[in-house]
Amino acid sequence: MIKNYKRMGSFRAFPFFFLALLSSLIVKTSVMPHEKENGPIPTVFYNEWHELRVNLLLSANWLENELKDFLVPFNLTFKQFNILRILRVHKGDLHLSILEVRQRMIDKMSDASRILSRLDNKGLVTREACKIDKRTTRVQITQEGLDLLKQIDVHLNEMDERV
Repeated sequence: MIKNYKRMGSFRAFPFFFLALLSSLIVKTSVMPHEKENGPIPTVFYNEWHELRVNLLLSANWLENELKDFLVPFNLTFKQFNILRILRVHKGDLHLSILEVRQRMIDKMSDASRILSRLDNKGLVTREACKIDKRTTRVQITQEGLDLLKQIDVHLNEMDERV
């Protein structure tokens, strides 16, 4: 490259070419608003879409952690709460299969059958084998599960006002 600039008769043009090359490689630097305790952390973004993706992921992670902490006194995990919410919506409908519950979950990679088993042990849901297809298990929320969700809703509204 330097030889090409020498051939052009202007070696002084090299710094400008170098700066132009660097400026095309330099990416936007921004600050994340999510770091309250430690102050803002400078983060590098390649464009506005990259910044949006990172901020959405950080916001979702922050909100999930807030909900996890919120659910500790109710002896529920975030995924168990998610399943109870899904079953509450379909309370009057036919019982949902485990596959249908998994499809409606926020985290689709969850082991829904294991989580439902824990909820069944707590008495918050009932599971029964499907009479038509023995391979399928149908799930429904119990009254105890609905009562727990009512308690959570009251406190969840308080948390929403706080945040």
